[in-house]
Amino acid sequence: MSELASESSSGQRFDALWSDLEQVGRQGRSGGYRRFAWTATDAALREWFTGEAQKRGLDVTSDRAGNLWAWWGDPDADGPGLVVGSHLDSVPDGGAFDGPLGVVSALAAVDALRARGWTPQRPLGVAVFSDEEGARFGVACAGSRIITGALGADRARSLRDADGTTMAEAMSAAGHDPSQVGPDERALRRVATFVELHVEQGKGLVDAREGEGAPVGVASSIWPHGRWRLDLRGRADHAGTTRLADRDDPMLALAAVVGTARSAAERYAALATVGKLSVEPNGVNAIPSAVTAWLDARGPLEQDVRAVVAAVGLAAGSEPVEESWTAATDFDTALRDRLAALLGEDGAPAPVLPTGAGHDAGILSAAGVPTAMLFVRNPTGVSHSPYEHAYPDDCHRGVEALVRVLEELG
Repeated sequence: MSELASESSSGQRFDALWSDLEQVGRQGRSGGYRRFAWTATDAALREWFTGEAQKRGLDVTSDRAGNLWAWWGDPDADGPGLVVGSHLDSVPDGGAFDGPLGVVSALAAVDALRARGWTPQRPLGVAVFSDEEGARFGVACAGSRIITGALGADRARSLRDADGTTMAEAMSAAGHDPSQVGPDERALRRVATFVELHVEQGKGLVDAREGEGAPVGVASSIWPHGRWRLDLRGRADHAGTTRLADRDDPMLALAAVVGTARSAAERYAALATVGKLSVEPNGVNAIPSAVTAWLDARGPLEQDVRAVVAAVGLAAGSEPVEESWTAATDFDTALRDRLAALLGEDGAPAPVLPTGAGHDAGILSAAGVPTAMLFVRNPTGVSHSPYEHAYPDDCHRGVEALVRVLEELG
């Protein structure tokens, strides 16, 4: 091993790696992060990961979607391997933990295993998936969707950001050939099992074990979820001279959209959010000519999620345009139960809980890869926000849990 060999504490290694990333993409005013795909910030993150992997003697490759894979062993020569990891990109002004916690923990776990003199019986990989949040181009888990074929190559290349830049143009500017974008069977054949560690995006682990809490849990499933676009049309006019009776104001349809999203979600025991808008011409003293709103809807049952979307469309007088959809995902039951037993305490298995958040693990699972997820406790329950948090001790417990999983499965 390199000069890192003497640092045997997984907690110390985690803290050092975490410190390296702390300021990359951080916003001064909010304290949150803007780490968007195929930007200079994204390039810095990818360079950081590649450098850290190479320090550990791992062989780093990129697939057709630009996802990064760092291998301990040869998955082509020695058979498919066990892969851990997550993503490094963020939502606008997002928290520090969503994504990076899984990547940093994976590298720290590799260090801990090597310090113990452990050698995997099959290839071990650390993955960094690109554009998981979809913050720039609007489709979540783009990197994993592309390589599994869930997102078509032509559609992926043509996706545009708020400035009109296509994903193909952004990839090209970042040095990734967009003509190579598409399903990548070779990359998928290398993965026998995928385990993603992630900060919990809720307070299930805070409330677990009759309120005593638990630092680490195991995911059971991901709720069905999707994103829809609503195109609301009106007529631009003067805010100070146009009578109310003469106005064709799409903001009124937007108000109906927002109110109905909330009431319908309550009626169908689902979740619905209008979190992104585009207003034209976007002037204080001008009645808008058009409003584009994006709806995020998710819940335990697909029929209830779709009922919410239908109600919103009816209220808007506009048919919602589906931009992405992910069906309900149940993680591999045998693997889930095995890890829950492995990570349990005092004779009881680790908490097993569902999540409403989408993940690359869900995309791989839907593509037939045996997949599991570990969650690390979030004391605030807040995510996609600067208030997202995990205590250092819980992060260290997460690394140790990942070490035990790698020893068990690798």
